[in-house]
Amino acid sequence: WIASWSWSSSPIKIKRKTNTFIMTTYDFDLICIGGGSGGIACAKRSATSFGKKVLCIERARLGGTCVNVGCVPKKVMWSAAHIAHTLKHDMEHYGFSTGGEVTLDFPKLKQARDKYVKRLNGIYASGFAKAGVEHVFGEATFVDEHTVKVTDKDGQVANYQAEKILIATGGRPHFPPGEGVEENCISSDGFFDLEDLPKVAVVVGAGYIAVELAGVLNSLGSETHLVVRKGRALREFDPLISEALDREMVKQGIFIHRNTNGVAKVATDGGNKKNITLHNGDTIYNADVVLMAAGRVPNTEDLCTDCEWAPNTETLHLEKCGVKITPRKYVVVDEYQNTNVENIYALGDVCGVVELTPMAIAAGRRLADRLFSSNPIHATSKVSYEYVPTVVFSHPTIGTCGLTEPKAIEKYGQENVKVYTSRFSDSHYGIFDMKPEDKPKTVMKLVCAGLDEKVVGIHVLGMGSDEMMQGFGVAMKMGATKADLDSCVAIHPTASEELVTMGTWGTSPQESGAKVSPLNGAAAAEPRLN
Repeated sequence: WIASWSWSSSPIKIKRKTNTFIMTTYDFDLICIGGGSGGIACAKRSATSFGKKVLCIERARLGGTCVNVGCVPKKVMWSAAHIAHTLKHDMEHYGFSTGGEVTLDFPKLKQARDKYVKRLNGIYASGFAKAGVEHVFGEATFVDEHTVKVTDKDGQVANYQAEKILIATGGRPHFPPGEGVEENCISSDGFFDLEDLPKVAVVVGAGYIAVELAGVLNSLGSETHLVVRKGRALREFDPLISEALDREMVKQGIFIHRNTNGVAKVATDGGNKKNITLHNGDTIYNADVVLMAAGRVPNTEDLCTDCEWAPNTETLHLEKCGVKITPRKYVVVDEYQNTNVENIYALGDVCGVVELTPMAIAAGRRLADRLFSSNPIHATSKVSYEYVPTVVFSHPTIGTCGLTEPKAIEKYGQENVKVYTSRFSDSHYGIFDMKPEDKPKTVMKLVCAGLDEKVVGIHVLGMGSDEMMQGFGVAMKMGATKADLDSCVAIHPTASEELVTMGTWGTSPQESGAKVSPLNGAAAAEPRLN
């Protein structure tokens, strides 16, 4: 079950012991445990850029959570929901009519989505072959700090050794305690196994996964209930954003159950329907599907041998190699992805820092550079976890980068923070025959800090926010100030132009964060030529 093989010589490590040398031969330069985004990125970079012999171990399908039960199929479902929303709510305002009822063939949608994901699995395998990365499928457990045991689906066992080992095993959905919860609910993974659209769906959770899937189900036609422990979803986001999303979800017909303190019990009615009892005493009856999106935990419990606890108990024992974990079972790493064991590294969701696919990819590439590059500039190579742009594919979408207003005040002090906000209806809704207050709203916030009004946070909810945030993320990484944003001529008519025209335009402190200032009509920076 080795997918590819290279006949290059095995890596050799030489240790000095008194006046003698001990020669240690390993099978590989690097073993990556986990064939998700981070593991794949590190493996391919190490092999293609630095000629290293690399093995990647994956227990399920290549691509990890993102490709198989995360970002990719989720975006397909969001796109379907977006089309449904347009047909139901927008089409008639632009003069279109279908001449009849528009129906969704859910099994056809699922089949097309699954086919797409399977094709991506094959692309990753092909990418490994082209890069010279070997990969095996099976469960990995540590034998010692240089040895990993792999057990395949047929029970066959093989040991592999490497000079360096990367833990990139990601995370998985978590079922909270409660009578009948695990038996009668599905997770976000299980959402992609649904063969039919449920008539009544209950989504439990207040994070981005919960609001995304609730929005998808609602737009596709399910009666959708969202259960949150406290007052609203996305409480860690900027208040302007979470409050605006709450209003839009209610307007779209999602039933939000607030201040419930979670689910106490999920029971069947003797058939296929579920009744959900909440800790506040309320009960939701006759649900077809109960989807738990109450958080994720790291995939670490299988990385040990002779564990005292059974799998899926959220407990890690890396006793054979000595890697330390946090009380929440995340692997402890420093800013360079080093664990406490000198040849073992970890990155991605298993570390619990910024749990995003592109973050794991960036961390994997930077780690490969630092470990294997001969270029001195890479000796301290690491990924930055600051100003990471991200998007929530809710309805409407959210784009955010940097500090929320409360976090900025906590860091810099109230007197050093200036905030710009805007709330408007997108021009898409301009011709809609409805009251202005009933039109979907876009909200934006710029959070600036210091005498130069450096932009430390950008937060957007509304149509197109998912596509506009990438460019503003680049600007923030380069140290943009409010004056820098003002110096960019607006693109009209767009929603994003609001971010470069907020407040009384051109009146903020004329300070630039750019290497070559663009302020006051200055000439653009020129490239350095040979």
